[in-house]
Amino acid sequence: MFERRGFLVGGLGLMALPSALGAALPIPPGNRIGFDITRKGSKLGSHVLKFASDGNRLTVLVDVVLTYRLLGITLYRYTHHCTEIWQGGEVISLESRTNDNGKPFSLNATRGPAGLTVQSSGTPRYVAPANALPATHWNQRQLSGPWINTQTGQLMHPRVVPGGVERIAAAKGASIEARRYELTGDAKFSMWYDKIGWAGLSFNKGGALIRYERQA
Repeated sequence: MFERRGFLVGGLGLMALPSALGAALPIPPGNRIGFDITRKGSKLGSHVLKFASDGNRLTVLVDVVLTYRLLGITLYRYTHHCTEIWQGGEVISLESRTNDNGKPFSLNATRGPAGLTVQSSGTPRYVAPANALPATHWNQRQLSGPWINTQTGQLMHPRVVPGGVERIAAAKGASIEARRYELTGDAKFSMWYDKIGWAGLSFNKGGALIRYERQA
């Protein structure tokens, strides 16, 4: 997940997977969801998720790359690469590497008899609760339980308040009709879901609105 504490910091319905993967996980059309990350109308970078299924196994690759420049001077760089593996509707492993403006983070999580054990450079080792999901945002199920922060490994318990359906900005001047969710507590931002899945995200940082605008 793109950490809000670094620079700032991975519904109308869900699209079902093929039956071999269960009927609850939302794979987007084309096996990809991509976002432009913008600030005051300028693009900072991108957040892209790619999905690959093999029988009842699903691999999700997450890549976030952004650069913040002011008057041509680079003030901040961020990269985050995460691999999330599901088996039969359950997360069985998670691995990530992050460079937060020169500060590295690493995370590995593997499912064993006791559950999903999370080890990271940002928090002590622990076994995640059974209903905890990686905070990669593509799976709307994460709104009903704790999150595993995929940068720091922190276990998060955001408070979620569902809102109404509204039209939000998408990339290249397009728009999307999606349902809004307000998050407070451990995570403070707005998030949207539509019939495809994750539709957008926004929050304020330093008086500026940071927006995830979904690519076509």
